[in-house]
This record gives sequence, C-alpha cells and structure tokens, in this order.
Amino acid sequence: MKKVIYEAFGNPAEVLKVVEVPSEPLGPGQARVEVLRAPINPSDLIQVSGNYGVKPSLPAVPGNEGLGRIVEGEGTGQLVLLPAGQGTWVSEVICDPRHLIPLPDGDLDQLSMLMVNPATAHLLLSEFVALNPGDWVIQSAANSAVGGYLVQLAKEQEINVVSVVRRETAIQGLKDLGADIVLIDGPDLVNEVKAATGAKMKLAVDAVAGQTFGRLAACLETGGTMINYGGMSNEPCSVDASALIFRDIHIHGFWLVNWFERSGSAARMAVYGALTKAIASGTLFAPVDRHFSLDQIAEAAKYSWAGERKGKVILTPNGI
Repeated sequence: MKKVIYEAFGNPAEVLKVVEVPSEPLGPGQARVEVLRAPINPSDLIQVSGNYGVKPSLPAVPGNEGLGRIVEGEGTGQLVLLPAGQGTWVSEVICDPRHLIPLPDGDLDQLSMLMVNPATAHLLLSEFVALNPGDWVIQSAANSAVGGYLVQLAKEQEINVVSVVRRETAIQGLKDLGADIVLIDGPDLVNEVKAATGAKMKLAVDAVAGQTFGRLAACLETGGTMINYGGMSNEPCSVDASALIFRDIHIHGFWLVNWFERSGSAARMAVYGALTKAIASGTLFAPVDRHFSLDQIAEAAKYSWAGERKGKVILTPNGI
C-alpha cells in the first residue's frame, strides 16, 4: 500500500513524501477499506506546516477525512466515510467497522467532503444562536468550502447572509452558489454592510482573525454572537473592547473535534444523515477543481495552497 507521510514540519510541498509499505493482515473484527477520495483541506496543510493548534507525533500521515469502500471484512462492498483524523492520504486503511459511517452510493467527490466542512457550516448556524427566517448572518472567508456550504444551508432556511471575501475574483463563485450579498473585506466594511442590508447582524462567523474579526464584530447587533473557527491571517483576533462592554457581544471558538467529543452518537448521526440527504439531492454542493494521485502529493499541496483555485483539490489514492 502507499501512504503520504511527513517526518518534519515545514512547507507541505517539500516535507510530504509517498512511501510504499506492505499491506497489514486484518485483526479480529477489523475491516480493510480502499480509499477512493481524500480532500485536501487548508487545516491539513497548516498542520503539516506545524502552525496548527494541535501537532501530531512524527512521522505522521496527513488527512482528516476521506471516502472509501470496504474490500475485506464485515460490510464488504459498503461505501463509507473514514473516521475523522484517521490519516486518510493513503491507499487503504484498516479499522474497526463500528467507526465507519455507511453511505449510499453517489457522487464520490461530494460525499468525500462530507465529514468536515458541511458539518462545520451546519453547526456554526445551529449550535450557538437560534436563527429564524429573515435573520442576518455575516461570514468571512466566504469563498472557503465552509463558506460555500454555509451560504447554501442558510438559503434553505431563508436566513440572510453577507459573505465577505478578500479578492474580487472570489465573488462570482459565491454568487453561483446562491450568495446574494458579497463584499470585499476592508476598513470600510461596517459601512458597506449597513448600506447593503440596512440591518444589524445576529451572528458573525470568522475564519480569518486579525482585523477582520473586529470588523465583523462591529457589524453585530447588541447581544450578537461572534464565532471564530480559523486564523487564516495568522494574526490574533482583534476586537474593540467597547463591543464587549457596551454592546454585550458574545465570543465563542469552534473546533469540530471538540463537538465530536461532547456530542452523542444520536446527534452525530442526525447531523450527517441530514447532510447526506442534502448532498444526494443536489441541494448541497461544493465545486471541485482538480484531482491528484498520491504520487503527485507535492504538486497537489502546492496547487491547493495557491489561493486562486476554483474549488476543492481531492486526492484519488486508487485512481479516478
């Protein structure tokens, strides 16, 4: 079998490499899963670089989500989501089948992206604030995978979203997903939001940190809620103290791993069951830019990090 590993933190295009090792025999009650798709998420590359909040022991296998088919053991033939954090940039995994999420056959690309980003978008909209039709939400990094899913999920619930991006070329892709208001981040963002909506935001969702965090917080209504789930600027979250003191802004952090640890199996199945149906019906979708093989991992990492992509980059460990 082939797997991608890194033995030191650094530039993913330089430290990632492919090794070939013998396949291991199955133990009692285990299943062998052939990995069909493994998305490359920004958090994967940040972790490889050594700048993520959690560092794995080295050497490590990257990849926090993936899709495969059981080829040996209980459930042979079943399409499954791999366990979160499994190390999915491999041609096969061996695990306890109880940790696999069975899926109906369908679009392999779309199903492979189910574990992390759609669930994050769903929970950002549902876990912190009770949103009703007509309410307003503002999000940064709106052209990210999470941002695109959030636009679609909010639209289904008749929730209004202001999507904030950092470059002009990101606007059209969001509008293709159904975004109504897309603004370029900058010092005058608060006034631009007011002019475009005439409303105060009930919820702000940020993945950039830095000054963007503070600008989104300034768009919130009194008692509004701010959630940070990423730090793409590599800067601390900056917010005016008056927003906290005089406007009673509530700030939370979100990491999907923490939600997994505190949620029960019923809650997890409810979330992923609903998302699977939405993907199967075509109402939830993420653009895909390119596929790469494991042997092309250096090129794939460099391309994924470039920033001018038109969709997700996905590894195909066993061919298209």
